[in-house]
Amino acid sequence: MCVLQCPRTIGVVVALSPAAAGARPDSIPVQDSSASYREEAMGQELAQRTLEFTAPPPAGDEEGPAEAGGREGKRGRRRVTATEMAKQQREISVSEFFTKNRHLLGFDNPRKALLTCIKEAVDNSLDACEEAGILPEVKVTVKEVRKEERYRVIVEDNGPGIVPKQVPKVFGKLLYGSKFHRLKMSRGQQGIGISAAAMYGQLTTGQPTVIISKIGQGKPAVRCELMIDTKKNEPRVIHEGECDWNGAHGTRVEIELEARYQRGRQSVDAYLEQTAITNPHVRMLYTPPDGDPHEFPRATADLPAEPKTIKPHPQGIELGMLMAMLESTRARNVRAFLTQEFSRVSGRVADNILAAAKIEPSARPSRIARQEAETLYKAIQATRIMNPPTDCVVPIGEELLLKGVKKELEADFYAAVSRPPAVYRGNPFVIEAAVAYGGKVPDEGPVRVYRFANRVPLLYQQSACAITRAISSISWRPYGLSQPSGSLPMGPAIVVVHMASVWVPFTSESKEAIAHYPEIIKEIKLALQACGRKMSLHIKRRRREAEAERKRSYIEKYIPHIGIGLREILALSQREEQAIVEKLTEMLHKSRK
Repeated sequence: MCVLQCPRTIGVVVALSPAAAGARPDSIPVQDSSASYREEAMGQELAQRTLEFTAPPPAGDEEGPAEAGGREGKRGRRRVTATEMAKQQREISVSEFFTKNRHLLGFDNPRKALLTCIKEAVDNSLDACEEAGILPEVKVTVKEVRKEERYRVIVEDNGPGIVPKQVPKVFGKLLYGSKFHRLKMSRGQQGIGISAAAMYGQLTTGQPTVIISKIGQGKPAVRCELMIDTKKNEPRVIHEGECDWNGAHGTRVEIELEARYQRGRQSVDAYLEQTAITNPHVRMLYTPPDGDPHEFPRATADLPAEPKTIKPHPQGIELGMLMAMLESTRARNVRAFLTQEFSRVSGRVADNILAAAKIEPSARPSRIARQEAETLYKAIQATRIMNPPTDCVVPIGEELLLKGVKKELEADFYAAVSRPPAVYRGNPFVIEAAVAYGGKVPDEGPVRVYRFANRVPLLYQQSACAITRAISSISWRPYGLSQPSGSLPMGPAIVVVHMASVWVPFTSESKEAIAHYPEIIKEIKLALQACGRKMSLHIKRRRREAEAERKRSYIEKYIPHIGIGLREILALSQREEQAIVEKLTEMLHKSRK
């Protein structure tokens, strides 16, 4: 029989075997909730009974659980009280969190850490130059400090520079930046990247990050050495002062970090090569640790158009965000709130939404209750609203994408397609694709896939990306490529896919793969199918030409023998034989056309 002791009155099911039913349960220290319990327990006809009992508390445990929380139990396990737990609870700074979880930001291993550090610095440089209307010139230098996987990364640009008082916050404070709260296409989004690189360098080498910045001709260059206080997520300036710098304006950042330099598909070299494809207006000078400087020249002197900042689309927000916006808006009534805080909401559309939600247009936004906010949210989702404006997204364009691909990839055939703007969750985006086929492209194994988001190469987590999913879901056989079921196609081709958006839905903070939204996958497939049709025409033409060449070689090989045979049979002269050979050759060539 099972014995259960408990300091509380509970319901228990006791199962008695016939042999045990007649035994007196003297060993069970219980208080009967019924006076007749012991007589009933003695009866052999009882197989199962539900009873309530109250077990006496253990000796010395007369206090409640809160008072006795710090005492040892029967088995030596210490019970901790809520008060003691509260003493251990404290706030965690974002930099302290990412110090322990640096893999979330792309610092998984030394090789990837080197790439991530350079990528974040180059992205910042290109964003700053383009926003200031300056043709970007970026110098990337990687120096080996000593033979123990420690490198110094130096990235220098000709951008507008950074105001001296902002330098410590930009490089020494995580989640600090100008791009998170605006809907506008840019490479950076979260305000984490470059400060995370500085934090990783500090964590692995103990060395400060060194920044030199100059905001214009005639202004002094300022040199700042800083480290990050990870417990407070605040910069700690070690030294700051003016210095000599030849550049008219720009920024130079130097980070020493534990890293590994290695060439290959996921290397710094591959990242810069792919950056040159989608940024044909950029000139880069790269000095690797084991070689001579390599220049990536610009293919055009035209800057991309400046993307506009837009307001959020009402169908791209969620209920909690809508409630927060209602609380913080300066609009005096709900109708003004809808027309002023969102894009594509005219007065007529606002009236339709409020009528469907049964809310007065003159109601104050801050007084909208949660139930009314939910009704308003549902009315917004049910109303037909024009798609958001697309001038916030600046695609590369077919012509420039082709220039970039031709500049960096040697192939026989190129095709590029730029799709019309589309929308996912209220966020506008544009998909562009290109294909390079033949030439020096390797013809063994699957096609090579170059993925980009807002002109930035994505080198890791290829299998987790929506771009790879879209490529694998297309049947490539009609386009001239073999393909195992559900896999990437095989053949001498490179597939380039670029997504431009005000908010790219990355799968993690490290920004390595795009989430699988159906709208995004659909647009990628349409762009690639358009490229595939162009490539198919090229492949078929090449096959026809190869077949024609094969037949021509047959003609050139066998017609002379036919002439010799005719001369021997018909006793022709050598001149007559030559005339017959020329005539036959001419006739056969005409028949093939």
